[in-house]
Amino acid sequence: MFCGCGGLSLGFQNAGFDVVAAFDSWLPAIEVYKANFQHPVFNKDLSEDKAYLDVAELKPEVVIGGPPCQDFSSAGKRDESLGRADLTLSFANIVSQVKPCWFVMENVERIAKSHVLKTALKIFRENGYGLTSSVLNASYCGVPQARKRYFLVGQLGGKDDFLNFYLTKNQSQKPMTVFEYLGDSLGIEYFYRHPRSYKRRAIFSIHEPSPTVRGVNRPIPKTYQKHQGDVCEVNENLRPLTTIERSYVQTFPSVFKFKGNKSDLEQMIGNAVPVKLGEYVARCILEYIEDSSENAYHLPPVQLKLFEKSSNYQGTFRK
Repeated sequence: MFCGCGGLSLGFQNAGFDVVAAFDSWLPAIEVYKANFQHPVFNKDLSEDKAYLDVAELKPEVVIGGPPCQDFSSAGKRDESLGRADLTLSFANIVSQVKPCWFVMENVERIAKSHVLKTALKIFRENGYGLTSSVLNASYCGVPQARKRYFLVGQLGGKDDFLNFYLTKNQSQKPMTVFEYLGDSLGIEYFYRHPRSYKRRAIFSIHEPSPTVRGVNRPIPKTYQKHQGDVCEVNENLRPLTTIERSYVQTFPSVFKFKGNKSDLEQMIGNAVPVKLGEYVARCILEYIEDSSENAYHLPPVQLKLFEKSSNYQGTFRK
């Protein structure tokens, strides 16, 4: 749900999940999604009262999604009354009505302090979900970007905090740099990322994680004055990353097809869950299921079904 151009979908697909359908209501993102996945994507307003029926018809074992985050984001107005925060409750209500054995919800770090999240957590718990919540720094999860995101993972009939061990132990010891992921392919050593405030640095090295890829991408202003934190002087060779380079930092593969106008592409790439971050969470879930399978006789049938369906993924499961 709220699939955007497909970062979370591709991450789960790469980990071995069978993604059967996707939902969104932003046409530019839907068109990009269609160009990259074989399963259907539906143009659907998930805030509608009966939206859960379309999801229920698919009988999913897992529901994943990132409800729009602008009302919580540090880049937005941080006003939960604007209406977009209600889509978090739409996600919670659809999950509670469809009752998949798992769900994964992604959002910005700031949602953890919101009233809307408290309401969503109450809905999930009242419907029998054990919950694990964690703020993950993508640079420790296979992404060359210092992007912090909130993840909530629910297991029907499970215990709270069931996934914390896996989400923690699988992280790398040090953050991934742009160079470690992309090498010299960008043809630059330094790049400009337009700051929200000129009190912040704007020039970064490929030998560190990229700052968060946002939905806007601007050139260097002619009047820009070097910040004390900038890693090089402003010169004629310095430039921002291109739209497609920003998709690489979001760990979309080079074969991923983007189409549409530049403004829409910048927004959908900036809004996407980094592919490798989605894959990281998916692999943690599969590892938890694998370890739980050693005590399979004590698992509810719905969990056994998920394990059996996913057990053809090479390298993850022991027979």
